[in-house]
Amino acid sequence: MKNLKLVGPIKQLLTLDGLPLKGALRDSQLEILENAGILIKGGKILEVGKFETLNQKINPDTTQLIELEGDFVALPGFIDCHTHICFSGSRARDFALRNSGVSYLQIAKAGGGIWDTVTQTRETPQSKLAKLTADRANRHLSEGITTIEVKSGYGLSIPEEVKMLGSIISAQQKTKADLIPTCLAAHTLPRDFEGDREAYLEELSTKLLPILKKERLTNRIDAFIEKGAFTAKEIEPYFQKAKSMGFDITVHADQFSRGGLAVAVKFGAKSADHLEVSGRNEIKLLAASDVVAVALPGASLGLGVSFTPARKILDQGGALAIASDWNPGSAPMGDLLAQASILATMQNLSTAEVFAGITFRAAEALGLHDRGKIKTGLLADFSLFPTADYREILYNQGKLKPVQVWKNGLMASRNKTKLYPNP
Repeated sequence: MKNLKLVGPIKQLLTLDGLPLKGALRDSQLEILENAGILIKGGKILEVGKFETLNQKINPDTTQLIELEGDFVALPGFIDCHTHICFSGSRARDFALRNSGVSYLQIAKAGGGIWDTVTQTRETPQSKLAKLTADRANRHLSEGITTIEVKSGYGLSIPEEVKMLGSIISAQQKTKADLIPTCLAAHTLPRDFEGDREAYLEELSTKLLPILKKERLTNRIDAFIEKGAFTAKEIEPYFQKAKSMGFDITVHADQFSRGGLAVAVKFGAKSADHLEVSGRNEIKLLAASDVVAVALPGASLGLGVSFTPARKILDQGGALAIASDWNPGSAPMGDLLAQASILATMQNLSTAEVFAGITFRAAEALGLHDRGKIKTGLLADFSLFPTADYREILYNQGKLKPVQVWKNGLMASRNKTKLYPNP
């Protein structure tokens, strides 16, 4: 029985091993293996090295040889640590209004925004919502994203939030990508809730959080700290309750106004996401903590606002991940590689910083330590790009897609279409 696989030869294999979790990175720090191979056993990487050396060591009776023809670059499977792909409906109307000069907050007050998606998502049966989520996850998987965080937050009631998280768990059966559910019930105050924001958060604390624990729907709690959502003062008792119950915390912070990042640091959050308006003091506070900053360039593009100050965060010694924020309102594109490439141009990020931001640094934002690098003992999650030079991947700004995507040691997606030939 052949319980091993050897994949290669690979023209360039970027392990991303040996890079620090925090701070700026130079491309010269990248470990690049030439003419490499990946030996796989039981869904994990058994060994990485020269293809010829590994090929000579293996036993043909126990090893399946997947011999590649042509030049390829291997990268660890990408990790999208912030998405909202569990939703129903479209917000094309909102997008057109924003482009006409109407602000995000004005649209929300007029009945658009998050509440529009809430209404459409509530009307969608769980089975259909699970299929929509899985379909989006599978598109992501085909583009090299093997781990995807997925938030609730378009239910905004106890039963509807449970339905959303159940949909995400059901969607896991329909995709080979790993889905990481996060509860974002504290997204905004529901319009149909009879009470103020403090009362709503109290209901979440006393009624929803115990259900999440009992039914094992998620171990991650998120909240939107922003004007029109929840203030830092309002959210603290909710986070205190969540922390006391053993939940991990993540925060939508500093998107339009400051204050959320400080809460993230105070509660030892896994990540603080957005940070478009974070200033010098906030960045200094972040860099001194273990909180991962998550830049969401898709939201900046969708809303026409400034980008996360990624360059300053890295230069101050912070940990920076990059995620798509794929959602129906502010970030409908959902193309992580294209967005990361654009952020690199706008914030002068090195290729090493971008690749780190969508692999092992993104894994850290999710508290995952078994992926994000091509390294012995980690999950055999990787993608093969049809090029001989790793620099072509960002150079083509998202148009150069992987032709093979491997998840847990199995080929999960194969794309025979090469939009660009080998250079």
